This record gives sequence, structure tokens and C-alpha cells, in this order.
Amino acid sequence: MVEVEWPEGAPAVATVPVALPVEADAGLHYVCAPMVATLYLAPSPGADPFVREGDRVVPGQQVAILEAMKMMIPVEADRAGEVVKVLVPNATPVEYGERLIALAVSED
Repeated sequence: MVEVEWPEGAPAVATVPVALPVEADAGLHYVCAPMVATLYLAPSPGADPFVREGDRVVPGQQVAILEAMKMMIPVEADRAGEVVKVLVPNATPVEYGERLIALAVSED
């Protein structure tokens, strides 16, 4: 059993609402990891990456690949746009929902 004593007259702890910072990139769309895995940006070591910053992508276009339990799962763009930034380095473990690639969305 743990006993805790508070000094007499100790002030109650109050929670203070904290404003979350507004993201400067609010107009961007993110391709996110659909599972926990290792991200690869190219189809094989030494090969050109699937996409680079400045490339235009269309929905369904492969932009990366994930390896989970010796299985290779393609990561596809779900919107048309221009690759603004690749957010995760090659051969990096990623979490479910982690942002991988930032896209400036187009109306294509």
C-alpha cells in the first residue's frame, strides 16, 4: 500500500487548456502508413525512389513500399497532387497512421 501526504493548505492542481499550434502546412494532404512496418522508398536497394519531391502523383500510383513480416505491401497515393516532402527516411520503421509523404493536392 502507498500512502501520500499533502501539506496543509497545498493548492489544488488546476488544468489549464493549452492551445495546439496551428500547422503552417494545413493545406497539405498526407499519405499515411496503413500499418506498422518498415518503409522503403524504392523498389530495391540502389534503385530510383518511387517518387521524389516535385513529382506529380495520381490516385493509385505507388509511392513507397512497406515490409511487414517478410511481406511487401505497396503504399499508394490516395489523391492527385505534387510531392512536397518525403517525411520519413528510407528503411525506417513506421507506425500505423504515421505521415509518410506530404502532397499539395490538385484537382486532377
